[in-house]
Amino acid sequence: MEITRQADYAIRSMIHLAELPMNGRVSTASISEAQGIPLPFLTKVISRLATAGLVTTSRGMGGGVSLARRPEEVTLLQVVEAVDGPILLNHCLLRSGACERESFCAAHDVWSEIQERFVSELSAVTMQDLALRQARKAAGEPAHSE
Repeated sequence: MEITRQADYAIRSMIHLAELPMNGRVSTASISEAQGIPLPFLTKVISRLATAGLVTTSRGMGGGVSLARRPEEVTLLQVVEAVDGPILLNHCLLRSGACERESFCAAHDVWSEIQERFVSELSAVTMQDLALRQARKAAGEPAHSE
């Protein structure tokens, strides 16, 4: 499984915003340049993040993009689902009864368990966690301290 380029750009943008001082605002063009994301693509990603209530945007002098919530309140799962929709490891997990093999298929149970763990792991990581990891890496320290 591979996350989409759109999700990758959303995560990079959210980390960038999480690194700003509280209530910090930055232009989409600044994020684009700093993160190496094509501006037209980033504009669409920011729009989806705004629709999901993860960022706020404003135009004009002093405008830009900022986090709508504190970085510790935004999870990696929320960011990924804002741009890609719900995590779905296999079509058979879409909803109960979506697959006629669900009642006897052993793989269905395995996919379900893996998806639950994956969603749980993504929910456990916040934008603050990622911003701190990134700062440590930039300083040449291990990204994760025990």
